[in-house]
Amino acid sequence: MATTEKTRYSDEELEEFKQLILAKIELAKKDYDEIMDTLSNRKGNDVDDTSPTYKALEEGSLTQTKEELTTMAARQQKFIQGLKAALVRIENKTYGICRVTGKLIPKERLRAVPHATLSIEAKNMRDHRR
Repeated sequence: MATTEKTRYSDEELEEFKQLILAKIELAKKDYDEIMDTLSNRKGNDVDDTSPTYKALEEGSLTQTKEELTTMAARQQKFIQGLKAALVRIENKTYGICRVTGKLIPKERLRAVPHATLSIEAKNMRDHRR
């Protein structure tokens, strides 16, 4: 008797992943909002009463921090978009299927990286080609 390999996750499993992803989106949005609050409140930490040399150093540091925060905000936005795309795949019942091999991505990987579209096998193949 041949065992057929599962080609997609059950509706119950998809619902479990959906709840996990919704929780991650909620957290990611909070983090994004905190980053944006920090970026917009930066002007409150002025150093008018200190020496000009220190002020110049401080402004350089603020610029670097703003750039880092902007980068973090962009990454967070990309992460949220990836999670939202995963929700669409859940609705289409294509969630958890590797886009290269067509096989199911293991649950452990999806729990760790819920927006994954590649199995470890496919990701390693892609990384070796670079």
